[in-house]
Amino acid sequence: MSATVEDKSPAVKLSLMTLSAMVVGSMVGAGVFSLPRRFAEETGVAGALIAWTIAGAGMLMLAFVFQSLAMRRPDLDAGVYAYAKAGFGEYLGFFSAFGYWASACVGNVTYWVLIMSTIGAIWPALGDGDTVLAVVLSSIFLWAFFLLIKQGVKEAAAINRIVTVAKVVPILVFVILALFYLDTDVFADNWGGADYAGSLFDQIRGTMLATVFVFLGVEGASVYSRHAKRRKDVGLASVLGFLSVFAVFASVTIVSYGIMPMSKIAELRQPSMAGVLEHAVGTWGEVFVSVGLIVSVLGAYLAWTLMAAEVLYVAAQDDDMPRFLRRATPADVPVPALVMSTVLVQVVLIITLFSDDAFNFALDLTSALTLIPFLLAAAFALKISLMPDPLTQGERTGRDLTVALLATLYTAFLLYAAGLRFVLLSFIVYAPATILFVMARREQGRRLFSPGELVICAVSITGAVMGVTALAAGWISL
Repeated sequence: MSATVEDKSPAVKLSLMTLSAMVVGSMVGAGVFSLPRRFAEETGVAGALIAWTIAGAGMLMLAFVFQSLAMRRPDLDAGVYAYAKAGFGEYLGFFSAFGYWASACVGNVTYWVLIMSTIGAIWPALGDGDTVLAVVLSSIFLWAFFLLIKQGVKEAAAINRIVTVAKVVPILVFVILALFYLDTDVFADNWGGADYAGSLFDQIRGTMLATVFVFLGVEGASVYSRHAKRRKDVGLASVLGFLSVFAVFASVTIVSYGIMPMSKIAELRQPSMAGVLEHAVGTWGEVFVSVGLIVSVLGAYLAWTLMAAEVLYVAAQDDDMPRFLRRATPADVPVPALVMSTVLVQVVLIITLFSDDAFNFALDLTSALTLIPFLLAAAFALKISLMPDPLTQGERTGRDLTVALLATLYTAFLLYAAGLRFVLLSFIVYAPATILFVMARREQGRRLFSPGELVICAVSITGAVMGVTALAAGWISL
């Protein structure tokens, strides 16, 4: 008989309220402050409305998938990784864990870029958050947060709940003020998009990765499933978290089109919400949003660093990562996993110095890395809806099958929307991770790869070689 959540982790037990706060804290990150410019670079009002409809429906299906899997397979902890492993084997499960972890770390880079860009409005030496000085200061704060989180999961989670409330306020104020100052003529002019936006399909496709980025965190409760007091809280927190923030995300984007021409919004420095509100109400609006962003970064960074370390830790507990990653302090902090996460953020921060647009590069790579774990989780839900195994609880329903199918199709479409550039860049990140898989297998004295795993390994290495070749030849860029 499988162990319950309560048996596995007596140190910390999270309630529905805490789990929901973690999901909201994860989803309402610094990325929402960048939405006006990112959408204005790609699409007009019509395209944005369609994009949000597709993204909202697709991500809601994913939220329902995580809700369903939490109830039907309560034996699985650290959801995204565990679902891939249970459905498609250890190697793909490993890739899911690593990809989800890497996406969380790269996502944290966007937070430091944004906060330095925000301060750069009054300290030009920081530029758009991608100068040498900006990277040095970001690195100092990066390791300071490492020391804070090292003190304990419980303490960091409590701080995150406080910060979540604090950062939602400026976003709601922005939406209300933008509605008050909305110019219907400007809104109408932005309806079809500027000349540079292209066809409606291209506009929609161009915004898909941005919507993935801001919705990251919908799976957050499943990652913390081993800490839950009640299994049903895991799925419910995922859905409540999603519904709590979807309207806010869409509203921030749409109301901005009624303040400024989209071509002007596309030229704003990040965080673009600050520039939009400054145009509407004056300088105090920029200051207000900028302070909100700084608070947002604090909470988002805490939440995502914890989730990244948690995934590595649980994968190591299941012998899918090297044993050194399974060590944790008496306060339930997986320090080796936390160190590894902080180091990757540091590396990517340095890489942003060589990128043409540090923020958009980190944002899109974060989204692309997440797509494989999301696709595997949705496909697992589809698999057990069609062919339930003995561990699957509850009866098969048409709703479960429909939700899983739609979620799978949606994530597959997102891979197409990401384009070849970010698929190849993802392979460059994924392929070297096999070293960790080999280390784990050797520690256990097991055969390194099965025939099927060798095929997957060959595909990942081939993709990585193609990606490096494309970068070297200038066919793709950072």
